[in-house]
Amino acid sequence: MASGMRAQWKGFLKFGEVSCGVALYTAASSSERITFNTINKASGNRVNRIFIDSETEVPVPKEQQTKGFEIKNGQYIIIDPEEVAATIPESNKTLSIEAFIPCSEVDDVYFDKPYYLTPDKMGGDAFVALREGMKKSKVAAIARAVLFRRMRTVLIRPHGRGLIATTMNYDYEVRSSKKAFEEMPKLKIEGEMLDLAKHIISTKKGEFDPATFEDRYEAALAALVKAKIEGKALPKAKKVEVSKPSDLLDALRESAGLMKAPGHNPKHTAANANNGAARQRAARGSTAKPPSSKATTQRKAS
Repeated sequence: MASGMRAQWKGFLKFGEVSCGVALYTAASSSERITFNTINKASGNRVNRIFIDSETEVPVPKEQQTKGFEIKNGQYIIIDPEEVAATIPESNKTLSIEAFIPCSEVDDVYFDKPYYLTPDKMGGDAFVALREGMKKSKVAAIARAVLFRRMRTVLIRPHGRGLIATTMNYDYEVRSSKKAFEEMPKLKIEGEMLDLAKHIISTKKGEFDPATFEDRYEAALAALVKAKIEGKALPKAKKVEVSKPSDLLDALRESAGLMKAPGHNPKHTAANANNGAARQRAARGSTAKPPSSKATTQRKAS
């Protein structure tokens, strides 16, 4: 039911004895990012990738390539494509809801990739009943389905007029936080230092607005490509000075003095934030040829 978007998966959403037809649409994509091809500097032609035998250095045609699992250094067992295909679980095209849980119980470190979940033309009533019930109960749904060749756990939450389904990382895929933080010293911060930190936080409170966050790297790439296409001087990179305060308390005092009072923090507008996207479109839309370069940019297929 999403116009102009291609469904990544179609099937059924089942909760209890109720089911309805649904589709998954990619919610976040990197296909709009500028990408580059590898070019032969001497000829200006694109370079192709050729697989060669690591020992004989002889090119290996595609029909002679297969998969292997390394059991020792340089020793492999061969895994045929048919054997891999046999391990893929059969799909019944159903997202089966197994439980409803409080949203606060979900640790977002387990989040993998979000998808918009929408009903088909015949399943609107059941879909809306589920969405509204979840909103009223303030819960999310845990579902299971075979998606993209794997059995996946999916977290389903109300999102606007529809639902958002986020595939989840398995527990073995998530690294332990204890190892990441085990070398941190045990410190107790109190008194003026804690008060200053709380003051800085209170003066910098705001609202989350993703439109205000500009991808500066992508904008700089777009400016670079545009300059190359038009034969103009390349933009110069700005040097960033990194301050290194020697004393934490002095740094907190200085920061607290520089902070503006609440309500005076300027907010970027969506129009300003979208300047980067506009520059990207301008770079991609330029048709003039560079005086001495055959390099071109492309978009990846979503």
